[in-house]
Amino acid sequence: MVSLTPIPHKEYVAALRPLLPDEVFKPVPHRLLWMVPHAAVIAGGIITIATGFGGIVGKLLSALLIGNSFTALGFLGHEIMHGAVTRKKWLQYLTAAVCFSPFWVGPLMWRLWHNVQHHVHTQHPTKDPDTAATYDEFQRRSALQWLYRLVRRNGALFFPMLCFWFTMHSSQMFWRLQKVADPKTRRTLWVERLVPMAAWGSLTVVLGLENFFWAYVLPLLVGNFIAMSYIATNHLLNPQMDDVDPVLGSLSVNVPWWMDILHLHFSHHTEHHLFPAMSHKYAPMVKTLLRELYPDRYNELPLWKALWLLWKTPRLYLDHDHLIDPVTAEVFGTLRRGLDPDHPEPVA
Repeated sequence: MVSLTPIPHKEYVAALRPLLPDEVFKPVPHRLLWMVPHAAVIAGGIITIATGFGGIVGKLLSALLIGNSFTALGFLGHEIMHGAVTRKKWLQYLTAAVCFSPFWVGPLMWRLWHNVQHHVHTQHPTKDPDTAATYDEFQRRSALQWLYRLVRRNGALFFPMLCFWFTMHSSQMFWRLQKVADPKTRRTLWVERLVPMAAWGSLTVVLGLENFFWAYVLPLLVGNFIAMSYIATNHLLNPQMDDVDPVLGSLSVNVPWWMDILHLHFSHHTEHHLFPAMSHKYAPMVKTLLRELYPDRYNELPLWKALWLLWKTPRLYLDHDHLIDPVTAEVFGTLRRGLDPDHPEPVA
């Protein structure tokens, strides 16, 4: 019988690293070149919208393409801030600031939120800012009670909520960091937030309000949806843990090859948690090893199925291993802890 006791991160690394070539642990500077085509798509889309070329169809198609590029640049910024593209701090901050700017997220905020808190405390019920709430929290906080009753399991609002989720959560993290940061850090966080807001908001002067909706507001919603289609599946089907296990506590999703290239292999999330400073370019090599060495611990699902499971199960932890629907009181397992990905039925 395979033990599902958490394995420390360092033990996975000790087993996997000798099986990987040295080159995969070096930065990949040419990944910065991805900024060029996505900047071109965004600029071309804005021009198309401003000129009215193609009418309403041209505006809608442009908004979708701009939104996808917003997401792809965000994924690139994520890779940059882990040192997987360049080790030069000034270049990391400059390029990541540009990549994250559509979402009003600055590089310092991202480092404090994602690198320092999420990666160090992945799926810890109280220390990971990205894990779902617990039933105890739900009972104490009226805002959570309102939210979880609004966005019901199997409800019509789950997928539309993806269009707002990242921006809402990052805004929450901004205010949370403001409460604990020193004065200098707070000022930096404000600058990093207000500058991109002002820069993107200035498009209203050039385009007018109607075209601003097509060129920025709708793409931002599209970008949120695509980004959260990945991010929400990364951990929210997994058990919570007091001791971090990056394999049991994460989920990688499978997407078509062209989509994986377009989104910079962001689908390989377990692999990223094992080697955060490794470029996602090499993540498929780690996936192959995980399938071979840890078939009973490694979680992977098609993206569509992971999203379906999120829709079918509640986002509230009853305990480390179980999710509870606060409306029906039905209890579901988590991955490797009682949740059958093919038949997500209540266990109690």
